[in-house]
Amino acid sequence: MIEARHLRVLRAVAATGSFSAAARELGCTQPAVSQQMKALESSAGTPLLIRTGREMRLTQAGEALVRHAAGILAGLTAAEEEVAAIAGLRAGRVRLVSFPSGSSTLVPTALAALRAEHPGTRVSLVEAEPPRSVEMLREGDCDVALAFRYEGAQAAEDWDDLVVRPLLADRLVGLVPEGHALASASEVTIDAFADEPWIAGCPRCRRQLVEVCRGAGFAPRIDFATDDYPAVIGLVGAGLGVAVLPELAIESVRPKGARTVTVEPPVQREIVALTLPDLAQVPAVAATLDHLARAADKAAAR
Repeated sequence: MIEARHLRVLRAVAATGSFSAAARELGCTQPAVSQQMKALESSAGTPLLIRTGREMRLTQAGEALVRHAAGILAGLTAAEEEVAAIAGLRAGRVRLVSFPSGSSTLVPTALAALRAEHPGTRVSLVEAEPPRSVEMLREGDCDVALAFRYEGAQAAEDWDDLVVRPLLADRLVGLVPEGHALASASEVTIDAFADEPWIAGCPRCRRQLVEVCRGAGFAPRIDFATDDYPAVIGLVGAGLGVAVLPELAIESVRPKGARTVTVEPPVQREIVALTLPDLAQVPAVAATLDHLARAADKAAAR
């Protein structure tokens, strides 16, 4: 195997015409230059220099290797500089996937701070709900996944193979029309909505809601199904039913014609940032996780 350090010595010898002059240029001893040239010729499997007295010239193989050495060493230098830039957060890329209410609340704050601190780091964003977002991480389609899981959920995801960065606990709150009998209540139990028409998400997304309601002794009558949080709030505001939404979802949309009420006992989803163990060591990924955690701290303090 031809080593880059040997190529640098060969170029110096070719440029200066002697081992001693090459040693002075490289800042080493003449025996060290001689040893490295022997090692290079051994790797190449053919003589690279012809020594005649004090004169030294390249063989045809030596000329070919010197010709290629310039491009090889230039490429290696460029690679070293690029890696150093990534390690020093002067460059780099992070592929982030997030669920919608995280995209509209935590992500903007985190990415704005990351860009201000490390303007050379680029972050791309796509949206997906767990478990799909977690699958994307495991399949190599993203570097960081903003995800959630509900406390005590029967089908909680297994994240043991991932690095889990806890961010915040996002509580579910009730949403009722402004003129509803419970609109002025400070808190309600979930069974207070037992006879109400509901607006909820798709069957997979509303699984936690159905489990909570079943635990309270009733099955919700779902009249409208949508995963779009602004649509849920609009339907509630129009007096078409009630809903239970995460606080982050409500924070990202201004409810019109609807009021929030505290639901007891509390139901929370755990918001986390996930990555793979090896990716967690990449500076740009680590910085993204840090800024997501800071954004979550700000959101929790509001």
